[in-house]
Amino acid sequence: MPSEDRSCARCVQFVGLDDVAVVDLETSTSGLVLTIETLPRPVGCPSCGVLARLKDRAPVRLIDLPCYGRPTTTVWLKRRFTCIDADCEQRSFTERDDRIAPSRSSLMTRAGRFVTHQVGAHARSVSEVAEDLGCNWHTVNNAVVLWGEALLEADTERIGSVEALGLDEVAFAKLGERRKLSFATTIADTRRGQLLDVMPGRGGAEPKEWIEATSEDWRAGVKWATLDLSAAFRSVFVATLPDATLVADPFHVVKHANSKLDECRRRVQNETLGHRGRKTDPLFRSRRLLTMAKQRLNEDAEAKMVGLLKAGDPRGEVATSWHAKEAVRELYAHADEATAAQWIDQLIVDMADRSQPIEVRSLGRTLKNWRNEIIAWHRSHASNGPTEAVNNLVKRVKRAAFGFRSFRSFRVRALLYAGKPNWSLLETVMPR
Repeated sequence: MPSEDRSCARCVQFVGLDDVAVVDLETSTSGLVLTIETLPRPVGCPSCGVLARLKDRAPVRLIDLPCYGRPTTTVWLKRRFTCIDADCEQRSFTERDDRIAPSRSSLMTRAGRFVTHQVGAHARSVSEVAEDLGCNWHTVNNAVVLWGEALLEADTERIGSVEALGLDEVAFAKLGERRKLSFATTIADTRRGQLLDVMPGRGGAEPKEWIEATSEDWRAGVKWATLDLSAAFRSVFVATLPDATLVADPFHVVKHANSKLDECRRRVQNETLGHRGRKTDPLFRSRRLLTMAKQRLNEDAEAKMVGLLKAGDPRGEVATSWHAKEAVRELYAHADEATAAQWIDQLIVDMADRSQPIEVRSLGRTLKNWRNEIIAWHRSHASNGPTEAVNNLVKRVKRAAFGFRSFRSFRVRALLYAGKPNWSLLETVMPR
């Protein structure tokens, strides 16, 4: 029977597992092979508690951490026992030691924590971590998901009080035979720039259920709800956070004004020349100058833009749309909410005039529909920019993974990288 004297004391210290004996250490072409066993000790039946009898030892091969740059496999001589009580239904059982490895795991516990930290905290690809350990992709990916879920569940303080909550969409994957692009919704704390969770779809039931599952005190603490000009996200906030003030993101408001300007330029281009823009057409040459902020145009650039508009915009519609875009930008130059409210109200009236280009009238209707949310920025100065920054972190995870097919894996890895979990808890948790 294996005993403690078979183990080298220094090897035991090197392995770092108490009450575990090192039986053998071999080298192979694929790396190191370490054989261990737990020291003999009395074991009771898990059903009746009667002292059990050792039946045999079954070798279990586990992926361990690399040793001196070489992949390492640990062979655990796992003890199997027989209950000596004839009336007990538990005839035999196998020992369990979570310090070595969880049940039904092909990775050592320390290796599972290692790969979770490498893939989750540093956004490394699963394939390169698997290559370091000398195992396959699925072994590492399954460990990251299981250990990651255990860490996120144990970190009950990760989602604290939130003053400003943001919603945004991010592309998930192209699925199905037609490779249809599927989206996910990110929920973020825009004050701390922290990803709180990821839901499938673009708004709808899932974000509502997530917010409704929080406590009433938590929802009451959300003062601002930031979003782009999305009716779906607005309906989520209205239904779940009626006391929060909705804030339209300034970047998306100005972006919408720029898109209407570009629509007008392309329409006038087709009406005047009968074709899409070509590199010699005045309006096509002016497209980048038109979307630049006025203060960023030097004298030469502004003179060039004016000359191109005179040559390609006979009715002045593009010029009018440009002035409308600049007027929307001017909205955010006002310091107080009252002045901004007067400004946007006047813009709504001016843009509704029938003499305005259709794109400017459309822009005016958008300003009217989102007036209160746009004005709320002057009171809160909360934006959806941190949510966009969180989405960039999520996209970095996607690039490292070369895309996802499993939403479960996508969600866990996104939260591990952008959700700011307490990584010190990883040493205390075990996957289910």
